[in-house]
Amino acid sequence: MGFAANLKTIVVATDLLGTSEAALEYARKLASAYGARLILAHGLDPVDYAAVEGVPGRVLRRLTEDARVSLDEMASDLLREGIHSHTEVRQGAVVQMLLDVIRQYNAGLIVLGTRGQHGAGPLAVGAIAEQLVRRADCPVLAVAADWNAGEYRPLPGGPVLLAMERNEALASAVDAASALAHTFQRTLIVVHARTAAEASAFLNPCASTLEQLGIATTGDFPVRCVVKDGNPAEALTQAVDQFKPSILVIGVKRKSDSTGPHGTAFNLLASSRAPVLCVPAALASDLPEIDVKVSVEIS
Repeated sequence: MGFAANLKTIVVATDLLGTSEAALEYARKLASAYGARLILAHGLDPVDYAAVEGVPGRVLRRLTEDARVSLDEMASDLLREGIHSHTEVRQGAVVQMLLDVIRQYNAGLIVLGTRGQHGAGPLAVGAIAEQLVRRADCPVLAVAADWNAGEYRPLPGGPVLLAMERNEALASAVDAASALAHTFQRTLIVVHARTAAEASAFLNPCASTLEQLGIATTGDFPVRCVVKDGNPAEALTQAVDQFKPSILVIGVKRKSDSTGPHGTAFNLLASSRAPVLCVPAALASDLPEIDVKVSVEIS
């Protein structure tokens, strides 16, 4: 099934420190639009609190109870909006806890917050987002804490930005971006990073790009193909600054041989103020075909 059909349950990673507030707001909007339930997940990693001799059991019990009370308050607020939710407070390594919750509830998406401020930055994104993108069975949406603030505020009705990242997850990313543009009636902007060879030959790759993506020329929401010169991360950063999108969608490899941040997706996670939806290739089977209207722009 495709992105929309899978979006029945959304896991929200909550830290109770404010970083995840923007993530929860974005998850709430998606849950309302798709009729999904939210799983509010909070992990207590003893390593975060441990002295050499370990953490006393009474301390962990108090932390667990405090977290549960906070999450229950969030769940009550969501219910008043007609959004059903469930809370999960677990001890252990946070990444593994979130992966377990995703699998237990067969989630179609996990949403987590990053610090924002001057871009998320590699330290703010950290190992949690990176490992989730690599290991989660579902797409991962990273939302900067200040995504809706100041000069980085997205335009009202901001477009859905789709990265033309050529990898095995591209079909899944096209499906997710098209589903979001269809549901929220937004323009879908496909960003193609033009190589130096294409630029020197004055080639416009948009026509072949859209054809390769299976994007037709008629439908119920508009599509633009924008060509930017430079490497993909630079091209997408320029496009985010120019179009102030509501979300940036990119297909990501599930596996990597490297041990640190790598590839376009991780560069964007470390720098983009726009929410970044990282879509793995697992959703590529049985994807629906969505017709769209097309215009082309070179900038």
